[in-house]
Order: sequence, then structure tokens, then C-alpha cells
Amino acid sequence: MTETKRPEKREEETKRPLVSIIVPVYNRGETVARCLDSILEQTWRQIEVILINDGSTDDTWSVLQRYGEQDERIVLINKPNSGVSDSRNFGIESAHGEYIQFVDSDDWIPENATEEYVRAIEDSGSDLVIADYYRIRGKQIHQSGDIREGGTYTRTRFAEFMMENAGDFYYGVVWNKLFRRRLIEDHRLSFDDKLAWCEDFLFNLEYLRYAKTITVLKKPLYFYVKTKGSLVNTMTTPANVIRTKLTLFEYYKDLYQSLDLYEKNRLKIQLFLIQAAGDKKRPVDRETYGEVAEKYLKEKGTRKKRKKE
Repeated sequence: MTETKRPEKREEETKRPLVSIIVPVYNRGETVARCLDSILEQTWRQIEVILINDGSTDDTWSVLQRYGEQDERIVLINKPNSGVSDSRNFGIESAHGEYIQFVDSDDWIPENATEEYVRAIEDSGSDLVIADYYRIRGKQIHQSGDIREGGTYTRTRFAEFMMENAGDFYYGVVWNKLFRRRLIEDHRLSFDDKLAWCEDFLFNLEYLRYAKTITVLKKPLYFYVKTKGSLVNTMTTPANVIRTKLTLFEYYKDLYQSLDLYEKNRLKIQLFLIQAAGDKKRPVDRETYGEVAEKYLKEKGTRKKRKKE
């Protein structure tokens, strides 16, 4: 049985577009508070935060309920376990925002992330915004991103960038991007719950078929925590990698054929089949990522008690 709880009242509507931030959560009672605090402290206040409890067996649901009682922008969904793809699809179906942003419950975002995304997509008129991100492993932090120069690019130019390093997390994940909800709904896009790995990349490939322009930000707007023993790590056996890549390649190939890029770049595009998933990273000066990194790294694994506003 699925339970959805919406706030009884919302903040007064303004001319600022609403952003739906979708957070699937499974057994993250010890870490989800850090993630939620970062979302609720966004400088862009016109948000709805859709929290999907995916049948957690720890105290995750009670933590989410506590946050739901303290902030009227939160939408709570409690459902049986069915995986992250199905949870994200629930989030999309429940969303009311003009734009959709995804955050994973192990991670967090700097307080200006949503505002930077919205200003970029509004100023450019693009259908997608993609940004650099911080990769965290233990106490090590690196900045990751693939495209060197920021700006607004056509779908064809963006696809040319992607063919150089399609296996990079930068292109494959959804959490460093801002999407237009209308485009998702018009083309009935959703996450494939039959894939246990790379479902994000498949969603992105389908979305790119309809995105006319893409804006690239060279500002890291996400803190990605590399978790040992995570689902991604456990699912990436050689057999799973080959099976999944063969499935994805048909969609990947179709994108380049639709752009008339496949024949003249056939060998380069086929390299996707042997590319290893990864991300380009470089050291980050401690002053660059600022106080928000220090703040949340110190509180890793702890829960903050939010005062009722």
C-alpha cells in the first residue's frame, strides 16, 4: 500500500517558478538529515521537496515524518520497496514544479544550487542544465566535470562532447542536472525499473532526444558521496556491465543516428561499449568549496534537530 501525505497549506504562490526536488530514500535514517537540511536551506525558496520512502526497514520513515511536520514544502510518500527507478517515477508523477531536480539521500547540495540551476535555465531558455560536482570519498574531495567551457550548446554539439567520454558520471547521472517537467510529461519519459544499473543514463539519453539546447555550468552544485558497498558497486559485475551496456547502446546509437552523427563517428561511438564508468576529477582548493563542505563533513552521519519555524 502506498501512502502519500501532502502539506495542508503551501507558501503563497509567487512569480518565481516552482522546482520539484525528488529524493528517493531507502534505509538512510542515519544520514538523510544532512541531505534534507541542505535542501531546505536553499536560497531558492520556491520548492517542493518530494520524499519517497522506498519500504525502509530502519527508522527512515520516522525521520522523514519529523521533517514533514516542520516544513510545509515537503511532500511525503511511503510505499513498499520497489527500487530507486520506481521511486523516482513516483516523484515525477507527484511533481507540480516547472522544473525537476534529483538528489540522492546520501548526498547534499550547496545552498545556492537550485537558484543557480533556475537562473541558468531561465536566462538561456535551455531544456537542460548540467553542472560540475564535488566527489567525496572519506575526507577527500575532488571537483568533477567533463566539458571544459560553460555556455549554451545545441543538442548536436553536446552529443559530440558526450561521445568523447560517454561513460563519465557527468553525463550518466541525473543529480547534477535540472530538467523541464513539461518535456518529461509530453514525451512520457520515465526511469526503467528493469535496469538495476545505469538507469539514469538511459533516462538522460531519452531526454536528450527532445532537448533542443543544453546549458553547461562550470560551478560544482552537488556533493556526491562515493559509498563503499553501494548498489552501484555491487551491481557492476562484468556480466551485468556487458548486459546493461548492450541494452543501453541501442538507445545511445539511436540518439546519434537521429543527429546524423553515427556513420562518420561510428568507431568513436562504439567505444562506449568498452568504456569504464568514472569521472574526471581534479584537486579542489579548500577555500573553493567553502563553509558548506566543512559544515556537513563535520556532521557526517549525525542528525540535526530542526526547530519548527
